[in-house]
Amino acid sequence: MTKMPTPTSPTLHGSSVYLYATDSGKHVGWLNAGLNGLGQVSTVPLDSRALSERIGATHPRSVFLDFSDDQAQRSTQLAASLRRDWPQLLLIGTGHTNETNTPIVALRAGVDDYLDLDGPHSEVLSVLQDLMARRKSTRAKAKGRTLALLGARAGMGVSTLACNLSALLEEHRSAMLARRAKGTPQRQGVALLDLGLPARDDLMYMGLKSEFSFVDGVQNLQRLDTTLLQTALVQHSSGAAVLPLPANLGEIRAISHADSGTLIQRLGDFFDVQIADLGGFTTVDFVAQVARNADQVWVVCDQSLGGIVSTAALLRELRERDVGTKDFSIVVNKFDATVNLPAKDIAAQLGLPLGHVLPARSSALLSAACQGQLLAFAARNDPYVQAVAQAARSLAPWIGARSTDSMASGAPARKTPSSMAQMLRKWIHRG
Repeated sequence: MTKMPTPTSPTLHGSSVYLYATDSGKHVGWLNAGLNGLGQVSTVPLDSRALSERIGATHPRSVFLDFSDDQAQRSTQLAASLRRDWPQLLLIGTGHTNETNTPIVALRAGVDDYLDLDGPHSEVLSVLQDLMARRKSTRAKAKGRTLALLGARAGMGVSTLACNLSALLEEHRSAMLARRAKGTPQRQGVALLDLGLPARDDLMYMGLKSEFSFVDGVQNLQRLDTTLLQTALVQHSSGAAVLPLPANLGEIRAISHADSGTLIQRLGDFFDVQIADLGGFTTVDFVAQVARNADQVWVVCDQSLGGIVSTAALLRELRERDVGTKDFSIVVNKFDATVNLPAKDIAAQLGLPLGHVLPARSSALLSAACQGQLLAFAARNDPYVQAVAQAARSLAPWIGARSTDSMASGAPARKTPSSMAQMLRKWIHRG
């Protein structure tokens, strides 16, 4: 039986985490030397369950897979499962180039790059920096953008904001396209992901019914295309599409957080903007995953001590999961100027910049709901609607902003040659 390696010490808080899937662990020192202080490598056995648990717990920047000696077959199997369950994770194969076919086996397994364990330490940092630069470039060309709306508990008003914001942003998008009058738009407009709790509140507020759910979307990832989305996703009269949680919340257990994240990213191929309503969602790991991949995160907090305490606790849990908050801002909801608790003080208490302030308009919102309407269309001049409209205008630059000339023309994007490709050429032509 192969002896499992003893895991190295985890990285210090604030350092980048790197995992090395190996059953020998004898090359971990070489990798650590190559990182040159960028982080520290922690080993984990070549076991799918153990590796997935460690990835979920540490959120590594990359995973190194050991293809040396007799470990190539197990690493190949792991690479396939990692590509399925953690599609955004960087995978780097390691091995000895003088071992027959090892680089090609790693390449065929789907790793992003390959490191020759007999090469110089400097290659580790060079490969990582190259991969991260390419990944950043790829994300910059992604078609759609995602706004995550977080609320620490039910009743913060996240769903009400999500519905009115989606409708107003879609209306603004339609007006912009009409003014441009430049043919058929490349993508659809706004998709509202109704993922908050209580479940399917967004559908109710918008007067809609939907048989197709977020779980159905995950289970149909391979079939996802414009025709399916136009047929399956229900649309509000404003034109905004809505994708809710299933009516039976037990169905959520059938999908992984990784697949959920993949669906949200995949939808970016079809929509200009996705607004993910996560108000009151209790699974912090899922909230953390969506927040990591969102372009902006608005943390909605009402003007109450309970709201501030709950929001502070949520932010603490996200930071403990290494979620960066540089793209976070606070939206103070249900704001009453006569109360001696200024919005800027709430944001300061929570340690985030103040994004938007929405006035307390419970009577007006209730009146519109009783008429089966969103306040955004029932009372255009209401102070709440005016504040949400201003928030929608702040997102207007996202509309169509990610299209590129090559995408519009259908021309394939040029790929930067990787160090793996260069290494393979050397290996194939070596004398």
